[in-house]
Amino acid sequence: MRVPFWKMHGLGNDFVVLDARETALPELLPATVRALADRREGIGCDQLIVLEPSSEATCAMRIFNCDGGEVEACGNATRAVALLLGEPARIATRGGLLATTPGDASASVDMGVPRFDWDAIPLAYAMDTLAMPVGWDELEQPVAVNVGNPHVVFFVEDNDAVRLDTLGPLIEHDELFPERVNVNVATVEDRKTIRLRVWERGAGLTRACGTGACATAVAAMRRGLADRQVAVHLPGGTLTIGWGHDDHITMSGPATEAFRGEFGWDDYA
Repeated sequence: MRVPFWKMHGLGNDFVVLDARETALPELLPATVRALADRREGIGCDQLIVLEPSSEATCAMRIFNCDGGEVEACGNATRAVALLLGEPARIATRGGLLATTPGDASASVDMGVPRFDWDAIPLAYAMDTLAMPVGWDELEQPVAVNVGNPHVVFFVEDNDAVRLDTLGPLIEHDELFPERVNVNVATVEDRKTIRLRVWERGAGLTRACGTGACATAVAAMRRGLADRQVAVHLPGGTLTIGWGHDDHITMSGPATEAFRGEFGWDDYA
């Protein structure tokens, strides 16, 4: 079975996109995801994206991290799919229904309403999510936010100085987070500008994380550190995040198609 694919990225956070809206794919096993995501022997990606038919939306989008695990949301991938669809659309994900509007090499996404209750993150037990009374070495008192997937956000003086490659996996797998967690370290430059680095659950250090930018912006706004619209600068580029008075988060930024191809399913099964 030959399967066509699109290789796309949002600020360097890259995806292999498979379209199963008309022709169903065989069962997608974690081993197949890992093989396709392998950068030496596969196509290579941070996430594998599968588009499927949906009765409630333009299409459904399933998201698999490069470790083979399926996750709820991916903001950068949603912008990429918005460009692929080429028109305003509603995309069903495990994290909720997302409205997208494509532009010229960019897209805007209504990421929905963030959740802050401890059991919506989820955490293992109740605590204040605006200033969690926990810490890991120099990272202390994070904000917890669910924006379709779970995030903790640490505000630090210099996020480039944080040992995120060692602290990221430690926090991700802490028993406090029963579904694991995405780890964000942010430096607020001014009320309209944030620098951000992200350890992504199941993917590791990433050049960009759309949901991480949303979670971080909202966390900064809740702490009174930022205005209701900010530029979030990630290693791969910049996203604009707004938090409207209707409580919906809007994320805007670029996405790019790198190339197209096809592969033999049995070569990766």
